[in-house]
Amino acid sequence: MQKLTLHNGITMPQLGFGVWQVEDEEVVPAVKKALETGYRSIDTAAIYGNERGVGKAIQESGLPREELFITTKVWNTDQGYENTLKAFDESLEKLGLEYVDLYLIHWPTPEFDDYVDTYKALEKLYQDGRVKAIGVCNFDIDHLQRLLDECEVTPVLNQVECHPYLAQNEVKDFCKQHDIYVEAWSPLMQGGEVLGNEKVKEVADKHGKSAAQVIIRWHLQKDTIVIPKSVTPSRIEENFDVFDFELDKEDMKKIDSLDRNERKGPQPSEMNVR
Repeated sequence: MQKLTLHNGITMPQLGFGVWQVEDEEVVPAVKKALETGYRSIDTAAIYGNERGVGKAIQESGLPREELFITTKVWNTDQGYENTLKAFDESLEKLGLEYVDLYLIHWPTPEFDDYVDTYKALEKLYQDGRVKAIGVCNFDIDHLQRLLDECEVTPVLNQVECHPYLAQNEVKDFCKQHDIYVEAWSPLMQGGEVLGNEKVKEVADKHGKSAAQVIIRWHLQKDTIVIPKSVTPSRIEENFDVFDFELDKEDMKKIDSLDRNERKGPQPSEMNVR
């Protein structure tokens, strides 16, 4: 497993396991399988409704807590300073953990204009040692800049939708300038059209790998943190089997050329659901 060192000195596995849209009862065998396969980073969120199941899987795995990197997120309805502190306590109780490795704001919801206060609550949790690192999800450059201007702790990462059809190069450039990692959600475009792309298939055939493995490898070589999701045991294993080959410059250029700013999810500036 490749690990990256976040700007606060904490190390994080570059490849993690996502559990979005996985029901609480279904998440237990999926996370246990992921941990058996070798994943050590699990990404959940309050809104996913499966924190309790993730916690159960962690407990049943028997793995030492210090070997694991657990991420969860504060949902839009719980934003604001006091609400966020309360929401964190609830997430921690459901997970059955004494601390979380990474706590994130799920969306900026700019219409409500309280993500700065929400982030200040994350800073408090970080200063109190209840989380090892703090960051954000789905933040555009202007949202990030405001945090840099008004808060004390630079986010360690920004988790955004990212795949070959949405390369997020501008956001990546900005984040790199400020020592913020980019983490890709929907790294395989939710199993969408990109997996059948001819250029991706050419690269996959060349390496004797699947399209999904090639795309995950592309993310890794871009220094992007990646969290593919699956509940199928064979896919969980396949998505992890990406450390025995490398894409060359020609392969990377082929996949880079697919960027067309195509999203599956909402625009962060327009996502104001509560």
